[in-house]
Amino acid sequence: MQNDFAAELHEKSKVGKVIGVVSGKGGVGKSLVTSLLAVAMRRKGYNVAVLDGDITGPSIPKTFGIEGRATQSEAGLHPARSKTGIAVMSINLLLEDISDPVVWRGPLVGGAVKQFWTDVIWEDIDYMFIDMPPGTGDVPLTVFQSLPVDGIVVVTSPQELVSMIVAKAVKMAEFMKIPVLGLIENMSYFNCADCGSNHQIFGESHIDQIAIKYGIPVLAKLPIESKIAKFVDEGKIEDLESYDLENALNMIE
Repeated sequence: MQNDFAAELHEKSKVGKVIGVVSGKGGVGKSLVTSLLAVAMRRKGYNVAVLDGDITGPSIPKTFGIEGRATQSEAGLHPARSKTGIAVMSINLLLEDISDPVVWRGPLVGGAVKQFWTDVIWEDIDYMFIDMPPGTGDVPLTVFQSLPVDGIVVVTSPQELVSMIVAKAVKMAEFMKIPVLGLIENMSYFNCADCGSNHQIFGESHIDQIAIKYGIPVLAKLPIESKIAKFVDEGKIEDLESYDLENALNMIE
């Protein structure tokens, strides 16, 4: 399938690379990984943006501690900024009450994500990360067809069932002719502070077999740590220490 890239970027915006962060199922930490990648690239000195494409389950503003709303001028819509300057656009930044549900049919959801690309004044961005909703539905299809995605990162977890679901995400990307940059396994292990051993809480990892099967690299294996949840809940993701994402950053760059 050909990508038509029909959605034109706002005339006052310039975006270098666009990276989609996807998962075949919910609950694997895709939004967390999106946020960690954005923070890591910002620490390297790049201008970074996050487009929250999960319209019905947005979490990016909460993760970054953004409580205000997006602003609008005659020129267009302006993203909110995190405390380190990461540009963020999410449906939650447009709602009067963030607890209000977004009850839209698929085409409207996909259209909203497309508008975040066309109507938002992103200004000069080196790397934009798009936090996709889980699965292979309307939003990934709209993004892959309409936006110039340079590659995707697939987020997974150790459960065996995930291997089948990851396969769907990888095959969709291949069908849409979008490069798969690699896999990141979240909740890969728990490191015991007392004995120093790593324990696989969710069972044996299958990510290496998946990587070999599809010829794509494993970019990172992230641990289970209670402090991650604490920092996310408090909106302080940018204060969290760096994790070993160097392989992922090198692949993205």
